[in-house]
Amino acid sequence: MKQLTISEGCFRLSHTKTLSLPILSLNEGQRWAFVGSNGSGKSALARALSDELTLLTGRRECSFKHIVRLSFEQLQQLVTEEWQRNNTDMLSESEDDTGRTTAEIIQLERANELECLKLAKMFGISHLLTRRFKYLSTGETRKTLLCQALLSSPDLLILDEPFDGLDVASRQQLAELLSELSAAGLTVVLVLTRFDEIPEFITHVGVLADCHLTRSGLRQAILSEALVAQLAQSERLSGIALPPAEVTATALFPPNTPLITLNNCIIHYSDRAIINGLNWQVKPDEHWQIVGPNGAGKSTLLSLIAGDHPQGYSNDLTLFGRKRGSGETIWDIKKYIGYVSSNLHLDYRVSVSVRNVILSGYLDSIGIYQATSDTQEKLTQQWLDLLGLTQLADMPFHSLSWGQQRLTLIARALVKHPTLLILDEPLQGLDPLNRQLVKRWIDVLIGEGRSQLLFVSHHAEDAPKCITHRLSFIPTGNSYAYAVEKRG
Repeated sequence: MKQLTISEGCFRLSHTKTLSLPILSLNEGQRWAFVGSNGSGKSALARALSDELTLLTGRRECSFKHIVRLSFEQLQQLVTEEWQRNNTDMLSESEDDTGRTTAEIIQLERANELECLKLAKMFGISHLLTRRFKYLSTGETRKTLLCQALLSSPDLLILDEPFDGLDVASRQQLAELLSELSAAGLTVVLVLTRFDEIPEFITHVGVLADCHLTRSGLRQAILSEALVAQLAQSERLSGIALPPAEVTATALFPPNTPLITLNNCIIHYSDRAIINGLNWQVKPDEHWQIVGPNGAGKSTLLSLIAGDHPQGYSNDLTLFGRKRGSGETIWDIKKYIGYVSSNLHLDYRVSVSVRNVILSGYLDSIGIYQATSDTQEKLTQQWLDLLGLTQLADMPFHSLSWGQQRLTLIARALVKHPTLLILDEPLQGLDPLNRQLVKRWIDVLIGEGRSQLLFVSHHAEDAPKCITHRLSFIPTGNSYAYAVEKRG
């Protein structure tokens, strides 16, 4: 029987930080989930299991022959590489798109067309095989990399946050597929921040805190302890207050004017309509949740409103009482908007400190390229204190864990107490406590009465209490219909 055993393991993470795994034994055919809060060392444990970290002391013994690990960071790197193949995010009419297709990405390490077709069918992405990988949604890219991993026939598969960014149906489908693969003999390890995302087929659970494996064993015994700890911590959220805005906001337009009006919106990529005929209006005091499956166009809609999509000027869009293309600059739009998305997270590649990422929220920039005020500096420090990141304030942003990076970007979006807060899957990678914390921040901000919210999440339970309306993208053959409803 194949086995991976670590005894008194101490692994190097940096010059001053280590990962401690006192004792851990994974046996062939077992189904493990490792859970912990942001910065607890979950991703480091995944790398230790796959023999990607230096072992300082202790012992690691492994008889598995082919270990494959998949993570957010690998996805980020691959997407970045695909866009850089053309060295631009926009192609001219005469420029060839050199991006690789989904089928090419799946077979990147090993060419096997028949197996590629089989795996694509299994994951429901057969129709995407000829499409350029870089144009896929988050969920579609995740499924593509899973197909790539399975094509190499691993005997130990380690998945770091496999469910983040997937809609409800896709999460359920993936859990079922992993259960089937495990039943067929594949040893599966999941690394998660959500206790409620541990699939039913998981038999063993490990819990990490402060880069130390604190508990590991049978699922039922461990989860009962971990859930009690999470519930106790959640009580700390009462009485929270946000740092104030730099200046008191003034009315942008007359009362009762819709914040957003969009008429017959059409967005095309090549010859495919991503959004087709959407009519939508956001009136004062309305807070919207936008729902739909992966690839429906939700993120495209939000980037259009935020001023980041070039086809915004070819559509009939009125924002803050002003029609798009009537002479405003991109900065005239962004100064009233706070924005978080997976694309922003991917785009934040500049070398910058944690402090300056938050500070850049006042300037609507990626990085700091102009002078900041004393007031902005002081308020940024208050946000750092609220995040619990004061000691890491001057560290590089990319030295933080993925979840800590996302918390920092959320703070960046909130610092202005913006007129329009756009949150596209903001809670990806956050543990239960921090998810509750962020939802509390949102409700406190909305409670001030000066901000309106557009919120996207595939997790229904993630919607803040302030949501009043829902815009749904409903599949209809090769396109989508749109439905609006009032909640409560």
